[in-house]
Amino acid sequence: MTKSELIERLVMKYPQLRAQDVEDTVKLMIERICHTLEKGDRVEIRGFGSFSLHYRESRQGRNPKTGESVRVPAKSIPYFRAGKELRERVDEEINQ
Repeated sequence: MTKSELIERLVMKYPQLRAQDVEDTVKLMIERICHTLEKGDRVEIRGFGSFSLHYRESRQGRNPKTGESVRVPAKSIPYFRAGKELRERVDEEINQ
């Protein structure tokens, strides 16, 4: 599901809400999660999951075209870990 599909489904499920309000809310939530991660903090949404950063050390990589060795710099990457409730719901739905 894409962001626009999520917005569309929410508008259909909650017709009393204006489409623009739903769109603004979804964008604001995503923006706040991104901003919090940029600061190096963790975001936890109970029953859904948590967003955090994982640090990757610098390493020696290889250019796939030339085979030349290149240094890949250290970096932090966003990481999502599904919460227990979400994992159970997905597992239950798939195993039916």
